[in-house]
Amino acid sequence: MDYMCQKPQPTKRLTLLPLIILFVLNITFSFAGDTEKGEKLFKQNCASCHSIGDNKVIGPGLKGVMDRVPKPAEAWLAKWVKNSRAVIASGDAYAVKVFNDNGKVDMPAQAVSDEEIKAIFEYVQNPPVKKETPGDQASGTSTQKDEGSPTLLIIVGLLFLALFFTLRTVQKSLGKIVREKAGLAEPVKYKGPSGVLLWMRTHKKWVAVILLFLAGWGSRAAWNGMYAIGVYQGYMPEQPIFFSHKIHAGQNGINCVYCHSSVEKGKVSGVPSVNVCMNCHKGIQEGAVTGKTEIAKIYAAADYDVNTQKYGPNPKPIKWVRVHNLPDFAYFNHSQHVKVGQQDCANCHGPVATMDTIRQVSKLTMGWCIDCHNKTEVKMEGNKYYEELHAKLKEKFKNQPITVSKMGGIECGKCHY
Repeated sequence: MDYMCQKPQPTKRLTLLPLIILFVLNITFSFAGDTEKGEKLFKQNCASCHSIGDNKVIGPGLKGVMDRVPKPAEAWLAKWVKNSRAVIASGDAYAVKVFNDNGKVDMPAQAVSDEEIKAIFEYVQNPPVKKETPGDQASGTSTQKDEGSPTLLIIVGLLFLALFFTLRTVQKSLGKIVREKAGLAEPVKYKGPSGVLLWMRTHKKWVAVILLFLAGWGSRAAWNGMYAIGVYQGYMPEQPIFFSHKIHAGQNGINCVYCHSSVEKGKVSGVPSVNVCMNCHKGIQEGAVTGKTEIAKIYAAADYDVNTQKYGPNPKPIKWVRVHNLPDFAYFNHSQHVKVGQQDCANCHGPVATMDTIRQVSKLTMGWCIDCHNKTEVKMEGNKYYEELHAKLKEKFKNQPITVSKMGGIECGKCHY
């Protein structure tokens, strides 16, 4: 008899099982993605200054932070992470204590959403288990393996699949019993491509559901992929000469402006010429970490002979690899931010003084910039050039914090003209 006429009808509830499984697995793995998101956000935005344990890096360790901060903890932490200076300025007792205990060094405002902050602190409270192998211990490195939710959720997904196939077998057995009692012949079985096509013709609703699911999942994946185009957060290229900002800016306390001399005067911060390096390294011929190896590369670029202490006729520039780079259609002026806005370099570049190799800490996206302009208050003290403008702003926004956005900082023409 025809297959379509012999389609078994024992239980209609069982036919919903694959849809339920697809829905549960989608929710399950979306949850796993949120858990991993917290870890990724922590490593990108927090790990350079904080540990998830008790030990202090630049800022205090975050173990037990939800129990230490004022309640409600999530709301307080959201305000602190987004603008710690504002919380300190408000007179919050705990914020002032943290500020004083940390040597009066505040945390730069972080361009993260409430949802991202929640994900970060969920990771801090429930970090993955770390396992070390003998080889890792010998080399002083550790391999981190997540024993948390993703593995468990994969197991749950496999159990659902096992349950599905078990119930499917039961469904077939019940269908066979019903046909035997009714005296009906067994349906014709089709295998291979013809069977798939037949199933698709006789299960059009299921085909529509599967196609909608795949289209939705594919659209989401494509959107996330396109959203990340041009975002190089975490980019850390290898440079032609190993230069440690941790040693120069951190341990030796060299001011950023000494090497990046145009940061207070122009659009770009500037990359130091080999002559700037030679100001110090004509006398300092051996480094604390790399010895004479890397400094010798400076001498080669300057065509400098250490023995005769003379320069040759063939100096050549050092081809540093650019780390931070905005699109050509976006205008950014360092002097406007550093000199006029009195912004600390770390607000955008992160804790450079702790880095051996420079990496891009911030996203540097349009949303990240707008978020900063919406939160950052204008520095008005000691800025005589803008006295008249500041007076008008104070009159217009009485008893309100005057952020960059209130003086036109998010107008399109400010960055795109």
